[in-house]
Amino acid sequence: MLAAIMAITPLTIDMYLPAMAIIADSFHSDVTTVQQSLSVYLAGYSIGMLTFGPLADRIGRRPLVIAGLSGFMLCSIGLALSPSLQLFMILRFVQAFIGAAATVVIPGYIKEIYGENTAKGMSYVSLIMMLAPLLAPSIGSLILGFGHWPLIFIILAIYAGALLLLVSLKLKMASDAKGAPHSTQSFLGNYRIVLSRPGVKPYLASGLLCALAFFCYLTASPFVYMEVFHLSKSLFAILFSCNVGALAIANILNSRLVVRFGPRRMLAVATMTGTVSALALVTVNLLGLEYYWTVITLAPLMGSMGIMSVNSDAIVLMKFKQETGTATAVIGTLRFGIGAMAGPILAFFYTGTAVPFAAIMLAAIVLIGVCQLFTGPGTLKSPTAP
Repeated sequence: MLAAIMAITPLTIDMYLPAMAIIADSFHSDVTTVQQSLSVYLAGYSIGMLTFGPLADRIGRRPLVIAGLSGFMLCSIGLALSPSLQLFMILRFVQAFIGAAATVVIPGYIKEIYGENTAKGMSYVSLIMMLAPLLAPSIGSLILGFGHWPLIFIILAIYAGALLLLVSLKLKMASDAKGAPHSTQSFLGNYRIVLSRPGVKPYLASGLLCALAFFCYLTASPFVYMEVFHLSKSLFAILFSCNVGALAIANILNSRLVVRFGPRRMLAVATMTGTVSALALVTVNLLGLEYYWTVITLAPLMGSMGIMSVNSDAIVLMKFKQETGTATAVIGTLRFGIGAMAGPILAFFYTGTAVPFAAIMLAAIVLIGVCQLFTGPGTLKSPTAP
């Protein structure tokens, strides 16, 4: 249930991508303008996380899940009925903003369920969530085969409504009980606690750098596979799915091993394997080897990044008892912000080859290793330490 709620974001981002040209035609606009709705959504989602994260810590998570799903459902219906592109853009922003209320609380629930094994729970949710961006464009194309583009948003509204019913019946956690303790800090006070807590910044930076590497891959992979290596769209889709598979396998491994070795050790080992893989990726592209060498080196790199991301987030969340919503908001906002910078960074270092994207990923992984030097002793010694 929690993973299904988290999946709302990738589903909403990716399901309407096949319909962009059709949406542009229906509003007598161009695709470039409609594409801006994606940036509008990401902006609304980031602002929503910053707003609702501390609010969840003060009033509890359940009210925000219900309000977020309800608002998301109504906005989805409004998008399906939107008569103009201007209203469509406004509703996309509101949809993302209010939808963030439902998703920003999920990592806190995971921490409540799994306790010291939060990284295990995060791996499970990440594993399920990976199916959403993988399947969403195909689902959108399938829906277009049965009707016009508004049907996509009607389906999203039905999805949110079903989750709302499920939440109303099944989401009953101790933290939502009457009289459960909540944060008494002010809005800014919660952010001050999160950002000033000892030992948090290196792991926040690790997650941020991991997001930079991941968004560089997402941004550059179509160019690398189809322009540099001249592969077909169908083969690109297969190779992209293979890397998603590597991420899934990594999360399965992490869920099995993190209970035994602890998130710090898993993060350290994944950083080492990621560094080796990223160095190999740079090397094969500097040598101009065939595309399959890039594929071979990318798979373990993506898997390592999946383990690094999950464990760095889990370590941050485990450092807080009543500020998990604020911590999630900080993590999410920083990642979306660095994700928006991936494109300009790649453009600045553009050479027409795959070397810049590989080098940026290597630099990010190496810096994650540097961050771990500031986390204090015991990174590789205490299997039970958070």
